[in-house]
Amino acid sequence: MEQITGIFGFLGGYILPYIVILSLLVFIHEMGHYLAGRWSGIRVLAFSVGFGPEMIGFTDRHGTRWKISAIPLGGYVRFFGDADSASRPDGEAESRLTGAEKAQTLNGAKLWKRAFTVAAGPLANFLLAIAIFAVMFGTVGKPVSDPVVSSIKSGSAAQDAGIRPGDVLVALDGRKIETFDDVVRYITMRPEVPVVVTVSRNDAALDLTLTPRLSVIEDRFGNKMEVGQIGIITDQQAGNFRIVKLGLGEALWEGVRQTGHIVTGTFDYIGNMIAGRMNADQLGGPVRVVQASGEMATLGIIALFNLAAVLSVSLGLLNLMPVPVLDGGHLVLYAIEGLRGKPLGQGAQEIAFRIGFAMILSLMVFATWNDISRLVG
Repeated sequence: MEQITGIFGFLGGYILPYIVILSLLVFIHEMGHYLAGRWSGIRVLAFSVGFGPEMIGFTDRHGTRWKISAIPLGGYVRFFGDADSASRPDGEAESRLTGAEKAQTLNGAKLWKRAFTVAAGPLANFLLAIAIFAVMFGTVGKPVSDPVVSSIKSGSAAQDAGIRPGDVLVALDGRKIETFDDVVRYITMRPEVPVVVTVSRNDAALDLTLTPRLSVIEDRFGNKMEVGQIGIITDQQAGNFRIVKLGLGEALWEGVRQTGHIVTGTFDYIGNMIAGRMNADQLGGPVRVVQASGEMATLGIIALFNLAAVLSVSLGLLNLMPVPVLDGGHLVLYAIEGLRGKPLGQGAQEIAFRIGFAMILSLMVFATWNDISRLVG
């Protein structure tokens, strides 16, 4: 009985939140492709949330098959003339089409319409993230604390650099900061990289140079991650912790900024990984997303929405990778076509798609290995 309860607890606590979040993000992503394609005059044959066998679906008056498929690991929009769900052109089938029919295929549309249709998927994910953040900032509010130092850890980089309690941090490497979160966000992604910290002390500005130290931190669920730390602490009194509800315009702008922070943070991590300052074992795959979904679900709906926004940005960025079979790969091929004045040959595109598929499969295997290693470790 306990085993059955545990299974249902796992399904309800982890799998269900994962399926709901991923299905929402995939639906929005594919809806971006669908709407842009329809606007561009391209026929849509199928809109699927999930891969594999169809579980449920219907066909609309435009001939599009809307369906939910068995494997909840993504989705696709299949356009008229596509060879498969990756939107590879079907040269043999296209050769039998009339001129009017070719104009309704993705491959037969004007170059800018193809690029717009492909880019609309990731763009939809970014817009969703902005909308989620804006709604949260406008209704629940944004947590804010001032960048004021209340105490310093002994032997830390901040102590070595001469930072003192009561100092107000006003800039990092010349970039103005407004909140303590700005400090954390900037320092976290710069382990072992010298940073010039501008502090205000007794109405005077001082520039102090320190080097954040690579540290391993652990969240409330026991998940470990590598970050840069300098050893400064703020508290309720010094930081003036507060929740600020934003108006519509402010909330939207803050949603844009928050989305931008995730994008820049992702590139910072990739740069640190390439430079050897951080390990690649922090990359996560489907197992990690399932785990994170369940963990955030225990913290409430706000945490779950926040995770959805972060994952939406990640999905958009992943699809913009310049790898054939992904949206970014299609955009690269379109850019080459624009420069050459004609598309790459069918054989070259086929080779590119196979290489891209192998790269994505390798990345998924590596990320899943990291997930399993974290669980058993």
